[in-house]
Amino acid sequence: MAVKTASFEKTIRALLEEKKYQTLKDVLVTMEPADIAGIIQNLEDERLPLLFRLLPKETAAETFAELEPELQELLIRGFSDRELCDLMSELYVDDAADLVEEMPANVVKRILAQTDPQMRREINEILRFPENSAGSIMTTEYVSLRPKMTVAEAITRIRRTGVDKETIYTCYVTEERKLLGSVSVKDLLLCPDDSTPVSEIMDENVISVNTLTDQEEVAKMLSKYNFLALPVVDNDARMVGIVTFDDAMDVLVEETTEDIEKMAGMLPSEKTYLRSGAWDLFRHRIPWLMLLMISATFTGMIITGFEDALAAQVVLTAFIPMLMDTGGNSGSQASVTIIRALSLGELELNDLPRVVWKEIRTATLCGIALAVICFGKIMLVDRLLLGNTDITVLTAFVVCLTMAVTVLIAKLVGCTLPMGAKKLGFDPAVMASPFITTIVDALSLLVYFGIARALLPI
Repeated sequence: MAVKTASFEKTIRALLEEKKYQTLKDVLVTMEPADIAGIIQNLEDERLPLLFRLLPKETAAETFAELEPELQELLIRGFSDRELCDLMSELYVDDAADLVEEMPANVVKRILAQTDPQMRREINEILRFPENSAGSIMTTEYVSLRPKMTVAEAITRIRRTGVDKETIYTCYVTEERKLLGSVSVKDLLLCPDDSTPVSEIMDENVISVNTLTDQEEVAKMLSKYNFLALPVVDNDARMVGIVTFDDAMDVLVEETTEDIEKMAGMLPSEKTYLRSGAWDLFRHRIPWLMLLMISATFTGMIITGFEDALAAQVVLTAFIPMLMDTGGNSGSQASVTIIRALSLGELELNDLPRVVWKEIRTATLCGIALAVICFGKIMLVDRLLLGNTDITVLTAFVVCLTMAVTVLIAKLVGCTLPMGAKKLGFDPAVMASPFITTIVDALSLLVYFGIARALLPI
């Protein structure tokens, strides 16, 4: 697919250069809006309005919804009032609300001026909900049926109102806005008697979410139950909208990207990598780098505190990087596993004892395996092949014992810190690789020099 998109981009660039706009329009109508958006984002800014104006209205709106906010703003500033009005009339309400939320105040004022009163009310309805809640990502465009409707009347209503709805496959049965049940178009079409009331074929066991439910929880529910949409109700059980699977996928991508950035020691960014300048990347990376640099001074203080031990056994210095790296890697493995399990809902806070016991057993197996291999490596490679006669069997034993203990400590730190962060209300991803590595580095040095002082003539 990437090769196909790259080929399209090359063709579009060539047609733009040659000003063959009719041919370009014929090519664009064969493409999916998401692919067009991907190509638009790689073009020079001055070419965007021209390319966008070649798209049919519906395709243009779908493509616009896929673009990054800065490109949306660029296009809006280049639109006439008529073009902006046409665009807003084609957008779904949830996409329009997202647009208004992302734009600066002066652009928002112009957008709302070119939006019909009903859509403005619906946009304001969505924007009043807290960020990252179900209400903030829902759409109010859904098919509502009454329980006393016959199947024939329901199908007629879908035909009459469905063209403006984001999805029509699942319809919701309401009475005075109270959610009573749901029915699929398949159920309606396959019903043998068109005079059957909708109430007789609807599913009364409807899973719904509250407007204040966290958007990530909503996305997980859609994934768990394989729904195309999930109804959203207020505190009085009145239906106010639906969250569709495509919005849920966007949420999952956004949340996963944010977790990955936090786990890598970066502040989350809303821009794509190619749209982020060097200054943007600097601002998102430097806070964690400074924090980790300062925290690493504790490691230096520990080494300084054991200068006498290192002076007496200089050979110990050579194994410090290996022990610290092994500890950091072990802690990262445990933390990433636990963070992912927490985000997927596989673990709860009361599972901590089971998690600790499992990590202890895993760490014991890993520690023993690494220690045995490390002992062989030290004696065969470092002592025999490299000829380092300062390495004794006791020295190798100290290093290997430290490695086994370090792996155990690292696994325990890696599994408990994310769950502790969750308990305190913090994002577990914050307690990921860089932070845990710094803690484990300090602990591994303390263990190393403690064991060395106890077993070696220092």
